[in-house]
Amino acid sequence: MKEGTIWGIHGGKTGDADSLFLKKNCVAIGWAKIGDLSKVAPDRDSFKAVVAKTYPDAKPGAIPNNAGQLFRFVHEMQVGDLVAYPSKRDRHIHIGRIEGLYSYNPALEESYPNLRHVKWLKALPRTHFTQGALYEIGSAMSLFQVKTYAEEFHAAVEGKIAPPPITKDETVALVAEDIEETTRDFILKTLSQELKGHPLAEFVGQLLNTMGYRTRVSPEGPDGGIDIIAHKDELGFEPPIIKVQVKSSDGSIGDPVVSALYGKVGANEHGLLVTLGSFTSQAVNFGRSKSNLRLIDGADLVTLILAHYEDLDSRYKGILPLKRVYVPEAITDQHDE
Repeated sequence: MKEGTIWGIHGGKTGDADSLFLKKNCVAIGWAKIGDLSKVAPDRDSFKAVVAKTYPDAKPGAIPNNAGQLFRFVHEMQVGDLVAYPSKRDRHIHIGRIEGLYSYNPALEESYPNLRHVKWLKALPRTHFTQGALYEIGSAMSLFQVKTYAEEFHAAVEGKIAPPPITKDETVALVAEDIEETTRDFILKTLSQELKGHPLAEFVGQLLNTMGYRTRVSPEGPDGGIDIIAHKDELGFEPPIIKVQVKSSDGSIGDPVVSALYGKVGANEHGLLVTLGSFTSQAVNFGRSKSNLRLIDGADLVTLILAHYEDLDSRYKGILPLKRVYVPEAITDQHDE
């Protein structure tokens, strides 16, 4: 029973296909406007073409993603494969075996006309699975292959799975780390794409405002290497005066750039260089040797954004839409030595 692919599938954002799946013994996917998928040539390029034609307003990145899911459902999913369906209605993980080839039947449910018949084998509470397994089948895609925790689902079918002691579930920490890493990647990617160049300097100026600084952002164009002047007092006369340079590149900033900024920093002033990328070891060493110079790389910038997010202007919250989510910390068994 350790052979065969395991697929994960969702029944819509609100579980609207739940009854179809469990009462009609099948799994299904939407994209109903395309029609019968068996009429599409059996190659990924043909599926991409039909998705692009049927959904002309789809984002470019969504076309290969959606086409790939459709192609897999029709041509890669095999009779005998297992499928795991996390129901939003009963909060159980339903595991079944694919028993039929692809079929098109809009009469059953017009929103989910693309079907595969299934024999449901097990229905287990979510508490019977590790946090890692639950996270994997929580994929944002409608159809996906379960890989990392496939063995756990095989064991569930064989009746060899028991609720994992939460203090020994090592996947809890991994899931929390993955969520945080995904959020950090999203922030950096969004800043890089939406606030390229001078707009990033304006954003950093606003971020400094949330930290209690008053800022003057240089107008777009030649700025002599200083993008922002930050200070605590209203007029900007009292120290510390901070001269800020902002780099929207995601590459590595070297010593010459850092040294050039420091050359513009007076005796009673401070220098701050902010980048979406990173710094070379030489640049880092130079920064550490100067008590009035601070280097903020992409990772540091994200940390500051998360710390002061609630105080950002609504405009920037719209560009970086985030919501507060509580994730479990790593849990250790207090009785272990």
